[in-house]
Amino acid sequence: MARAALTQILEPGDERGGRWLRAMGAEELLALLMSDRVPAGSLPGATPRGVDGLRARASAVVPGRALDAVRGAGGRFVVPGDAEWPTQLDDLGDARPVGLWLRGGFDLRRWALRSVALVGARACTPYGAHMAAALAAGLAERGWVVVSGGAYGVDGAAHRGALAAGGATVAVLACGVDTDYPKGHTELFGRIARQGVLVSELPPGEHPTPSRFVLRNRVIAALTRGTVVVEAAYRSGSLVTARAAQRLGRFTMGVPGPATSGLSAGVHELLRGEGVLVTDAAEVVELVGDMGALAPERAGPALPRDVLEPAGRRVLEALPGRGTATARDVARAAGVPEDEARGRLYELLSLGFVERRGTAWKLAPRPIRGSNARRGGA
Repeated sequence: MARAALTQILEPGDERGGRWLRAMGAEELLALLMSDRVPAGSLPGATPRGVDGLRARASAVVPGRALDAVRGAGGRFVVPGDAEWPTQLDDLGDARPVGLWLRGGFDLRRWALRSVALVGARACTPYGAHMAAALAAGLAERGWVVVSGGAYGVDGAAHRGALAAGGATVAVLACGVDTDYPKGHTELFGRIARQGVLVSELPPGEHPTPSRFVLRNRVIAALTRGTVVVEAAYRSGSLVTARAAQRLGRFTMGVPGPATSGLSAGVHELLRGEGVLVTDAAEVVELVGDMGALAPERAGPALPRDVLEPAGRRVLEALPGRGTATARDVARAAGVPEDEARGRLYELLSLGFVERRGTAWKLAPRPIRGSNARRGGA
């Protein structure tokens, strides 16, 4: 109850508040802030004006009321030490959340053990929305939980992609878990509350502010094994998440976009540093997954001429693009003995690459596409 009340007094990510909480404990800190007088020096680092501001907030708090509100919304409140508390959040040190307000019927700690963050621009391009949804669906199909911030653009596309694939998703909000922000995502938040988990550091009824959006990004980074930035301009909040992930020793990944797109400029800068380029879910899992979860090797399309031995390929390439040539001419152009050239030509005949015309040879009238370097192969 004391920690729940403190989430109404301390702002998310307040490291001074975290130090006070660590030194005094939740009950003593709450009692001090709600007392008639706070002795000088009892809150190290706080100015008299800052103490007055905290006491003003504390005076409006009714302990237990926020807990009743979240239960009424079908939610709950978890704190460090609870079975459902994701211990990876402890990596944030004194900036660790005081507690987490949750809506959704699934265990956040277990889900977070195998989770990836997908973040990006709110005003994303169709390409960004497509990549976010495709990555989320691919991760969901591989049994990974997709974590994002519930905002418009990339966040919304990531949540929808995971849900469409029948997967799990977590939305970390910059407002209370009973507050639908943005309003356009009311239906989406309802789906996540039924099929996933809504998470916030802020008590029910709280509304977002610009600073709260920035500060919640550290929770997204700490909660997951890695962060993928899909689209981001140079000053995107998504890069705040990526930088937080790097400081915490998490994997940081980026999806490349057009070099001319301002919405990919931030991602490209990330990739020039410590970020890893990824293009699909398999490449993400190769980084964040268990040993041996390798992405498939990438290769161009297999061409019929790929089955040929080097000598057969040289003989095929020695034939003229138009007209015919004798076995002797082919041997000379290929740099092989005439008998070998003749034998290779018969092999190519059986494979449909060439035809015989009397004592001469020519490319088949409809050669297998890409079978000859002079006709666009290789």
